[in-house]
Parts: sequence; C-alpha cells; structure tokens
Amino acid sequence: MPNLKTKSMMPTLKTLSAGALVLAALEQAHAQYTPPPPPTPFQGFLNEYLRAQNPYMNQWDFGGTDRLRFEDKSGFAIQGHTGSVDFRDHGADMVNDYFLNRLRFHVGYTEKWWSAYVEPQSSVALSDERFAYANAPAIPGTVKRKENGPEADAIDLHQAYFTLGNHKEFPLSLKAGRQELSYGEERLVGAFGWNNVGRSFDAAKVRWQNEFFGADFFTGYPVIPENGKFIDVDNTHDWFSGIYATSTKIPTTILDVYFLSRNADRKAINTEPSPQFPQPTARDIYTIGGRLKSKPGELGNFDYSLEGAYQFGDFADPTKPALTAPRLKQDAFMFVAQGGYTFADLWATPRLGLEYDYSSGDGNSADGMHGTFDNLFPTNHKFYGYMDFISLQNIQDVRGELTLKPTTRLSVALEGHGFWLANTHDYFYNVAGAPRTTGGASGYGIHSGYSPFVGTELDLIAGYALTRYAQIEGGYGHFFTGKYIQQSLVSAGGERDADYAYVQFTLNF
Repeated sequence: MPNLKTKSMMPTLKTLSAGALVLAALEQAHAQYTPPPPPTPFQGFLNEYLRAQNPYMNQWDFGGTDRLRFEDKSGFAIQGHTGSVDFRDHGADMVNDYFLNRLRFHVGYTEKWWSAYVEPQSSVALSDERFAYANAPAIPGTVKRKENGPEADAIDLHQAYFTLGNHKEFPLSLKAGRQELSYGEERLVGAFGWNNVGRSFDAAKVRWQNEFFGADFFTGYPVIPENGKFIDVDNTHDWFSGIYATSTKIPTTILDVYFLSRNADRKAINTEPSPQFPQPTARDIYTIGGRLKSKPGELGNFDYSLEGAYQFGDFADPTKPALTAPRLKQDAFMFVAQGGYTFADLWATPRLGLEYDYSSGDGNSADGMHGTFDNLFPTNHKFYGYMDFISLQNIQDVRGELTLKPTTRLSVALEGHGFWLANTHDYFYNVAGAPRTTGGASGYGIHSGYSPFVGTELDLIAGYALTRYAQIEGGYGHFFTGKYIQQSLVSAGGERDADYAYVQFTLNF
C-alpha cells in the first residue's frame, strides 16, 4: 500500500525543488566562469540509499564535499617573508606551491515549520610557505605565526543553524546560528567559497517573502578562523547588519536593493591573538546600493547587469597606528557594468562578454575624508582575475571574456583584464583589501606621480564533470606588469610578471 505521508509530501518537494532551480538560474552570474553541472542529479550516496529504503528519510540530509587543489605561484608575495612582495623580480622568495584540501560533511533535518543543519569542516594545507598570520606591521595583542599557512584550519564548525517558518503558509521566517551569507553576485557579501576555509557568520536573519519581493533582514558577527579550535569565536567587535531585497516583478529584469552596515571598533583588530588572517581596523561604514540584472533568456541572446553602491560613515585613518588613528569621513562609491551576447546556434554556444568595474580611491587623507571603497565581505576571486591580486578598492578593471560549452560536461573560459588605479594618490590594494605598503620610494606606497596603469591579466579556466558526483578543474593565469608596478619596484629589486596554475578535484558524497 502506498505511503500516504510520502505521497502528500511529493507536491511540496517538487515545488521546493523547482523553486530552488529557478532561484539558481536567476542568480547565475553571466560574466564569469561557471563549472559544468553534473550529467544527472546527485543527492548524495547516503541520501540515495536511505531514501530508497525508507521514504521517511526524505526529511534527512546526509552528505558532504571533499575538495583537493594544487596551486603553483610564481611572482606572488609570500605572506610573512621579509621583502617578499607581489611582482618583485629578485631579493626575496617569490615561488610557492602547495596542496589544499577541504573536507565538509553535513547533517540536516527538515519538518514542515522548522529545520536544522550542522556542517563541520577540515581545512588542511601542505607545503604552504605563507605565514598563517604575518602580523606585519605588528598589532598589539597578536602574535606572528607560521604553522600551515592562512588556509589551514584542521577542524572547525563551519555552519550550525536552525530555521523557523514556512513561506508557503506564512510570509516570515527566521534563520539563526552559524551560517554563510551570500547576496547578489557576492561582490560585497559572499561565502568566499574559493578559499580553503571559507567564511561564515554567527547571525540571525529574518526573511519576508511575498509575491512581489523577498527581503532579508540580518545582523551578526563574522567568525574568526583559528587553527586548532573546533568552535571558532566570532569577532563581536565587528558587527555586520543589513537589508537585502529582491524583486522579479519588473519585466525582463531582476532588481536588488540593499543597505549594509559594518561597525568595527578599535578592539576588533586584536580580538584573537592568532587568527588565520588580519582583523579589521576601526570603521563605521554604511553602504546603500542596487543592482539590475536581465532575466535569463528574456532579452534573447543578450544579457546585462548594472550595480552601484555609495558608502558613508567614518573610517580610521589608514596611515596612522590602528589603535589610535583619528576617524575620517567616509565618502566612497563603486559601480559595475557588464553585458554579453551568446551565439546560441554555434558550436559550443560561445558567449562574448565585456565588463567595467570602478571603485573609488582616496585623493587626500589630510582633508579629513576617506574615499577608498570598503569591499566588505566579498568573494573577489570570481571577478577581478583568477590570480587573486585585486580587490574592489581604488581600481578600474576592464574585463573581456569568451566562454565555451563544447559538451554538457565541459565548460571553458578565456578572459583578459586591464587594471588601472582609480586614484594614484591612494594605495594599490591586494585581494584581501589591504594596501600594499613596502616603504617610501623603494617599493609600493602612495606615488601620485606614477602612471595609473597597473597591468593586464590573462586567464584560461576549464572544468569537466567526470561523473554526477566528481569534477575536475584547472586553470592558468599570467599577469603582465604595467607601468605603475614597474615604477614602484625599480629600486626594490625590479619587477617581473607573475604566473599561476592550479588543478582541482572535487568529490561530492
């Protein structure tokens, strides 16, 4: 006799699955490489076995991911090594190759009005020469530490949250606990998934969902990864809150509007003595912005996305000691414009895309203003070159891209970037949002008379779905240094181009 409860659940499960696919399609970023989907859906080995044995096990979710990556870098700064700075030709170690492995396992349970989810992870690095926490310049209350590099955290609790609510019957829901936050294309708020540790928050989020829009109201603190701790502490001196709303009611267009608040006091920078990466200086930054994005397929073969944001508030003077720096008035902005065309009738359905990114820099800190855009909590790897030299701070990026899908299991992307400083009176910032400062005229710093041209980057990425549960990916990037880098390093050993290669294997189980 058929199980009545199972039959009654099927329409709900189908509706939820369809809704998830629609949302995934709407949020898929056009102008970036995306891995190929599995040839057929995969629910996980244990899930498939248990659900076949007992239909009631549909409420449970057991699974995980094991990701192994090898990276080879030449011309990159090795964090913590004296004199090692990006693109330096000689005088310091500039070659680093290492293995990264991230293992995540999750257990979830869902009822009609509530659910729970737990996800521990293990992040291991081998042969990485970078210091886990370089602490340079020295920050009182923290210690310089090498260990296994900044992407090692042997065991930690990545996520552990519960939800209350059912949007099919009530417009409000609650999600509370340790969780990832990801909005839009992750330019300002993302899970930082490329990183071997990733990012999570101890946060509470209320969602208001109706036929016109969906809006999240959230508040919480970022978790501080620290190798050797299972339950990493959060940074209670770095408070992050916001409202992010999305509507699909505009013809052909998805509209996002958001207000984000980041409030870090002077204790935030030394909350933990040995974090995996530096904590923030003092700031009270408020970001208001919006994004327009074409709905898939509704403009024919064309697609586009426009995003802009303005920041106000205050920021501790970055040229002064972090614990005593005076506050400057924040006045910064960014905008992104991208578009593309897909040749749907040609082999491999090629897409040509063009993008322009601009983020403001600071013209003169002596005027009491801070004009450098705060990149907040992004996933920068997806946007400003796969070599991870650049963040959305004091930069102009012109990006061209060709993507190909020769088969359903294979995707390829070839892209090029041209980088210029937005303001030569400000620093050249790294992917983590820190200014490159190596001292006066003998290296990186503020050189208002230098050329703004930073350089160009060329990347080739390819991914192949081996099976419905395994994928392989690889890429190569080359950065051609521009006049700004050449002028900055002429008295510090000279400059050189940089090279990057990686191979990654992912197993879902």
